[in-house]
Amino acid sequence: MGAIARARSLRKRMTPAEARLWVRSRELRSEGLHFRRQHPERGYILDFVCLSRGLIVEVDGSSHLDPDRLRKDRVRNAVLGREGFVTMRVSNGDIKERVEEVIRDVRMRCRALPTRSSLRADHPPPVVEGDR
Repeated sequence: MGAIARARSLRKRMTPAEARLWVRSRELRSEGLHFRRQHPERGYILDFVCLSRGLIVEVDGSSHLDPDRLRKDRVRNAVLGREGFVTMRVSNGDIKERVEEVIRDVRMRCRALPTRSSLRADHPPPVVEGDR
């Protein structure tokens, strides 16, 4: 299964915590903070990402406490960090018990990050007539 098909599949079967965060994150749109869910990026599927600010929000269950999983998460964070992304990890329990605080933290983290250019460094600007 390709990354896009896998992302679509994951969107259809979000965990209760992911679904709750998705609904609540939509209120940030009015502030210019648009999140995508289950977004494929560099071989990974990001739970939520605000591409304009480079903030990834990962919703972690208890499986992320496993030493092997922690190592994989660190590698993933480093790979995406080299692309200019910042990862914020939130537990299922935090979303269940204190979603207001989680949304406030997401808002603050986004606002603290600079707006990213829509042009990525690995894509040269288009050649416009007369530039040659």
